[in-house]
Amino acid sequence: MNSDPVEKAGPSLPPFASNLVRRGKYGYQSYRALKRVVDIVVSLGALILLSPIFLVLTLCIAAADGFPVLFRQRRLGENGVMFSMLKFRSMVKNAEEVLKRDPVLYEEFKTNFKLKNDPRILPIGKFIRKTSLDELPQLINVLRGEMSIVGPRPIVEKELEMYGEKKDIYLSMKPGCAGLWQCSGRSETSYEERVALDEQYYVTASIRNDIKILVMTFLAILKKEGAQ
Repeated sequence: MNSDPVEKAGPSLPPFASNLVRRGKYGYQSYRALKRVVDIVVSLGALILLSPIFLVLTLCIAAADGFPVLFRQRRLGENGVMFSMLKFRSMVKNAEEVLKRDPVLYEEFKTNFKLKNDPRILPIGKFIRKTSLDELPQLINVLRGEMSIVGPRPIVEKELEMYGEKKDIYLSMKPGCAGLWQCSGRSETSYEERVALDEQYYVTASIRNDIKILVMTFLAILKKEGAQ
C-alpha cells in the first residue's frame, strides 16, 4: 500500500474544473505558492537587469513609427479573467485596418489567429519577433500576477473554442511568458498539438519542469525555431 501523502489542490479551482484538472499537479498548493515567489523574484530581477534593452527598444520603435511603443491586447487569463497583455509594438499603428483591407489575409487570420507573411510588421518588428524581445514587457504582467514566467501562452477569448473539452485546463492556469509550445516548434505546430502540450504541462507541473521548459525555450529562441 502506498503511504505517500497526497497533497490537495489549491483552493482557487474554478467550479468548471474537471476531474483531470483536480488531479493535475499544477493545482498543488505548495507548487502554486513557490511558483508565485519565483515569478516575483525572476520578473523583478529581469526588469532591473534588462532596463538598458527596454530603453534601446523604446527609442528604436519610436524612431521607426512613433509612440506608443507598447502594444496592449486583451487576453484570457486564469479563471477566465481578462487582462491587458503587454508587448513592444512590432506592427504599424493601424494594423487592424491594414489587415481588413486584404480579404484573403483577413480570412487566414480568422482561421489560424496568425499570418505566415504579415504585411503589418515593422522592419524593427521582424527582429524583435524573431528574437522574442517584443515579449519582454510581459515581465510586468508577471509582476502584477496576471501571468507567470512559465505556463501556456496567453490566448484571445475566441481562441478558447479551439480547446474544446480541454478549455478548463487552460482556464485553470496563469498564462506564461515561456511554455512547452514555444520550445516545441511554436508556429510550426498545429493548434491541436498546442492544446495537448498545455494539457501535458498541467498534469506534470513542477518547479523542476518549469526550469527545464525555460531553458528549452531560451535555446529555441536562440535557434529561432518556429519564430515568425
